[in-house]
Amino acid sequence: MRPVRPASFPAHPSPFPGPPSNRAQNGYVIDEAQLRQMSQDERRELARALAAIDLPDLVTDPRVRRRRQFGLILMAVCCIGLAAWIAYLILTLPARYTSKDWQAVWVGLDLLELFGFAATAWAAWYQRQIVIFFMIITGTLLVCDAWFDLALDYGSSGFTTSVLTAVLAEFPLAFIMFAAARRLVRVTVQTVMQLSGFTDPPPPLWRVPLLAAGLEEALPALLRQVPAQVRAADVTAGDRSSS
Repeated sequence: MRPVRPASFPAHPSPFPGPPSNRAQNGYVIDEAQLRQMSQDERRELARALAAIDLPDLVTDPRVRRRRQFGLILMAVCCIGLAAWIAYLILTLPARYTSKDWQAVWVGLDLLELFGFAATAWAAWYQRQIVIFFMIITGTLLVCDAWFDLALDYGSSGFTTSVLTAVLAEFPLAFIMFAAARRLVRVTVQTVMQLSGFTDPPPPLWRVPLLAAGLEEALPALLRQVPAQVRAADVTAGDRSSS
């Protein structure tokens, strides 16, 4: 693949008015006509170069590394705590228990599933990204419903019905939800890759890194790290004002 050589095209003055500080630093830009003169490989290489310039350096940033370590420690503590809680439940829970809220529990679960299907249908109709979120939630509720049906009806006359509903309805619907959510995520990743100049098919999701600032995006706005580009712009502006 040939590297991009923008300098091989005739320089074109910037069409944007204003002082030089508001224009490109070199005083020139590549317009659409010049982009069309490039080969497809050159445009892809240019897109990759531009995307790499704008990506923050998340690997060497000490703040990001500390937050990542904190997240790993928190998840490890949660795993250890949950394992201990499971052992405690195995040793202390009675084999039989009579619940007074049996109706509320099952009706509440079915209402949540109803909301999940309705929200998924709304997001799918309007083509919104949140449909992925709703699909995962609805699929998880269906798996939980099947699990409780099978576990609680085991050994009773209703176990056969629970097996049939799980095999013929709940598990297939959950699989459809999870598979559709996975396909939509892969399409999103592939679109981002194409915009960045990559034409290869997207790798498995477990190998795809988080986009933008990674886990920083999961934090509230006040706790997010200021990107290096913004800090540099602030310093430059301060230098100009002091001079």
